[in-house]
Amino acid sequence: MRKHEIDHILTRMLESRKNISDLNITPGKPLQVESSGELVPVHMEPDFRILTPFQTEIFALNLINQDRRLTEMLLNEGSCDLSYSLGDKARFRVNIFSRSGSYSIVLRKLETKIPTIEDLDLPAPFYGMAEEKNGIIFVTGATGSGKSTSLAALLDKINETKSVHVITLEDPIEYQHSQKKSTFNQRELGADFDSFASGLRAALRQAPKVILVGEMRDRETVEIGLSAAETGHLVLSTLHTVDAGQTINRIIGMFSTEEEKQVRIRLADTIRWIVCQRLLPKQGGGRVAAFELMKSNLRVKDSILNGESEGKTFYEIIKTGKAYGMINFDEYIVKLFERELISENTAMTYASRKDIVGRGIDFIKSSRGEETAEIDNLEIDHEYEAL
Repeated sequence: MRKHEIDHILTRMLESRKNISDLNITPGKPLQVESSGELVPVHMEPDFRILTPFQTEIFALNLINQDRRLTEMLLNEGSCDLSYSLGDKARFRVNIFSRSGSYSIVLRKLETKIPTIEDLDLPAPFYGMAEEKNGIIFVTGATGSGKSTSLAALLDKINETKSVHVITLEDPIEYQHSQKKSTFNQRELGADFDSFASGLRAALRQAPKVILVGEMRDRETVEIGLSAAETGHLVLSTLHTVDAGQTINRIIGMFSTEEEKQVRIRLADTIRWIVCQRLLPKQGGGRVAAFELMKSNLRVKDSILNGESEGKTFYEIIKTGKAYGMINFDEYIVKLFERELISENTAMTYASRKDIVGRGIDFIKSSRGEETAEIDNLEIDHEYEAL
């Protein structure tokens, strides 16, 4: 199988549906694409009804293209990441991984146009984040929840408004930023640096004002990131956590018990925002992002320093922090329902606290003159006699 054959197959897969986010190549299944959050098979001539392990391995080896580092990583660690360009049509972030002695491939389609905060309809506090001078901003969520896209929009706003040097450390480079008002130097793991920790350590000697770290995967990277934030840099990064509280706990958990107090002090001083996001099914097709936003203030700092306690949980702090631009998932989900972007069933499915979302939905339905309960024809039982 040659490159032009690979490109032909990928092109046909991309053209098979609308709203495609991923291409999935797995032994025992046909070629599949993820369209609006659902995996669907792709039919072409000749048809790959069931892919064999040999076919997926040949496909994987062609994508790796004799890269020694990637080959060793795949053999030693069981998976590897790379980027792949389909001419001018599309770019992909590729993950190849072993499973039961064979190989599967997932290609995440990368947008060529950098989205803006307005394009993505991101919450208003994102404009304030672009104005931050130093500290750390975490954007968290599950794989495929749109973290990289939100960060790209934030960096684009910085690029339009500030004359600063921006270093990005990515795995792989997803959005290629043009040189606008800022000066961008984008570096890719493997090609330009060998680990996030070493790349971040080197970045401190490259005179940046803003540093994007693709992911804080280990303690060393977190420690250098904290040092960068403490010395006047604005650090942007991601974590695979579901909410603000779990983000704080994940970072603290990377350090020993003896170091916990010092880490809490450093986090309290450096964290500016924690943005958590999820993608929800949108009414009429597609997906829409829901957000939780926590901004650093005295109450947040106190809870980071001393831990959560009754009445001082991050959930409750966010709930009472609207004046600072904070919002939790449940409030955001209710707003999405009010704008008729998601259904009532979707809202309840993705709610963190179903009782709170349920009450919010009932209030909205009541204000619209809609029924809030399914119980009809209630009557007094006149024949009932008390004993």
